[in-house]
Amino acid sequence: MSSTYYSDLSKIFIETTNQLSLRHEAREQALSISRAVIRLSANAIRAVHRSDFGEAESLISDARLKLKETETIKDDNPEIYYAGFLSDARKEFCEANVTLAIISGKALPYPADLEVDATDYLNGIAEVIGELRRYILDALRNDKYVDLCEQFMEIMDEIYGVLVMVDFPEAVTNGLRRSTDAMRGVLERTRGDLTMSLRQRQLEIQLKEWEDTRR
Repeated sequence: MSSTYYSDLSKIFIETTNQLSLRHEAREQALSISRAVIRLSANAIRAVHRSDFGEAESLISDARLKLKETETIKDDNPEIYYAGFLSDARKEFCEANVTLAIISGKALPYPADLEVDATDYLNGIAEVIGELRRYILDALRNDKYVDLCEQFMEIMDEIYGVLVMVDFPEAVTNGLRRSTDAMRGVLERTRGDLTMSLRQRQLEIQLKEWEDTRR
């Protein structure tokens, strides 16, 4: 009897360790892809802020190809595909795409266009609010694109308005509520900075007009 158990246990050991070995390989591949996609997406966003839209598109294209490599992981090891690090990569990919679309004046990509699910997409566009704040502050410091800054402020409001209507448990949305709450603070700070800058600009214009009339 004991020899029969030993034989069965040996087979079970080989079978389970083979499965775990394949899962480990999938995890290592997924980690490598995740790091690459996050890096490419971050570099694409930097290119957008430099108005180098062609470079941003190229980097995003590379990131898309990397994410394509996870399709076999999704089929064979869904627990790896839906793990946090690959979700973060897809979120960053969405953020890069939406940031590029808004700042370059193109139509917003839909989740289906990016081949991501709703959770990744919504968490990605939440982060776009922060990128638009960065763009607005850079523009104000350089005394450029004031009208565009006001448009982007409206877009930030619209994004936030959509996100606060998503009313599902955090386990379903992967922490979207926390991201949305954080973006509310970003939104209000940006509104204050923009308002202050516009008022200062208006005062400068009025002062110049007054000085011109005194000459």
